[in-house]
Amino acid sequence: MVRTLAITDRFHDLNSVLEGMVSNPCPCSDGIFSCHRTEAIFRFAINAYCRVGRLDDALVAFGNMRKLIDGKPSVILYNIMINGFVRYAKHDKALTFYDKMVKDRVTPDVYTFNTLISSYCRNSQFGSALELFKEMKVKGCNPNVVSFNTLIRGFFRGKKFKEGIEMAYEMLDLGFQFSDVTCEILFVGLCRENRALEASNLYVDILRKDAIPDGYDCLHIVQGLCLERKMNKALEFVGELLEKGKILNPVICTTLIDSLLNLGKVEDAFVLMERMLKLGVVPDSVTYNCVLREMCGLRRTMDANTLRLLASSKNLDPDGMTYNILVSGFSREGRKEEGEGIVEKMLDDGYIPDLATYNRLVSGLSNQNKSVKSKQVSEGMLKTLR
Repeated sequence: MVRTLAITDRFHDLNSVLEGMVSNPCPCSDGIFSCHRTEAIFRFAINAYCRVGRLDDALVAFGNMRKLIDGKPSVILYNIMINGFVRYAKHDKALTFYDKMVKDRVTPDVYTFNTLISSYCRNSQFGSALELFKEMKVKGCNPNVVSFNTLIRGFFRGKKFKEGIEMAYEMLDLGFQFSDVTCEILFVGLCRENRALEASNLYVDILRKDAIPDGYDCLHIVQGLCLERKMNKALEFVGELLEKGKILNPVICTTLIDSLLNLGKVEDAFVLMERMLKLGVVPDSVTYNCVLREMCGLRRTMDANTLRLLASSKNLDPDGMTYNILVSGFSREGRKEEGEGIVEKMLDDGYIPDLATYNRLVSGLSNQNKSVKSKQVSEGMLKTLR
């Protein structure tokens, strides 16, 4: 009944049931001992009260349960109350209840300390949070990853980045590995404060210690470096990741390539894409075609075509736009033979050039081959129109 009333938020009726339990002890109790189910029943009710912020009702229920049960309440009950106070910003009451817990000789666990450390940090009492962290160790309660994450997040919220990073290194020194949450707190937190350079240096150092979790996506760092226009550092950072064999999300490289192209660093974009493809990191076709277009614009269509061949070997097949870009590039450079080869490959793959491309092809063909090639292209276009 208590469970049903609590789940449905019928707290008036729940109060009545609990008062009835206090007035009429359970008949299944054996002599001087209370019913073994009493604490579990009250625990469910107290948790429901704390969930909706009815902390006074939770305190009354806790006091009544304390009178009914044999011995001390479990640490779980104290944790529920402390978490309820912290959740509703009753920091002082949470500390008072912790003191009560200690006086009752109930040993706090890691959940107790993590909750209170979080509360101290939310109230910008970082010194007290560290003191409690030390007290945690003295009392024989080993911190866990959540303990460190809580402190690091608290320091970062208070703009105490140096202290937060020092705590991260202490975490490593004690043999803990970073979780994805730890990485989010550190690297995303730094990037949000326009400290992408610091984030990239920290990431590389942690990577060298083999403490970055597998699969963690460092897109925020690359985006941050690009937004701050630290392109050389962004290239160095991505290069370090590739050297370490880190599997990169293609979006990371695409973001960097797009930024390089926007800043006119075509050669850097070309080199990066070539390296990506050789390592099996395949970009999206839009970015790929943008690099080809810029290379052709620099009259380096042969290099662009080499990139096409490399991309094809990595299952990034050219589309109609790719062919149009290359054909236009070869035509501008007067490379008739190479242009004709691209046209033949284009037609073999079932791509029919548009009218503008067709006109460029026809004007660029040699006189002796002009009628033959024009006929091939025209027939292909006519089939499409039909």
